[in-house]
Amino acid sequence: MKKTVKQMVADANSRIETLSVEEAQALLGDESVTFVDIRDVRELEREGVVPGAVHAPRGMLEFWVDPESPYHKDVFASGNKFVFFCAAGWRSALATDTVKSMGLENVAHIDGGFSAWREAGAPIEEKSSRK
Repeated sequence: MKKTVKQMVADANSRIETLSVEEAQALLGDESVTFVDIRDVRELEREGVVPGAVHAPRGMLEFWVDPESPYHKDVFASGNKFVFFCAAGWRSALATDTVKSMGLENVAHIDGGFSAWREAGAPIEEKSSRK
């Protein structure tokens, strides 16, 4: 390996804003902030979700962010601040760094991810099922 995942995450963290759970929780409910959950749908079903968070699967994120992509999602053109999270903060560090490099400026991620969010007693809801 020329570069380990741990090194990649450390490099990403050096370039992005990282929020503590407390800082992120203070933003919950702010209409100018969009929380983005990049975990796999099975993780959401098993562990729950942050209230109001948008689910953007990690494998589709770049396609959803890019306004020139046929898969673009309008939520990413809202001008909001985006707070990304995954289970532990590794995938979200990489994702936040990637979308920042694409030009999405006002981005951050949650240190420790959903696990830290849950451990802090922050609000969690069950994932609603699709009908």
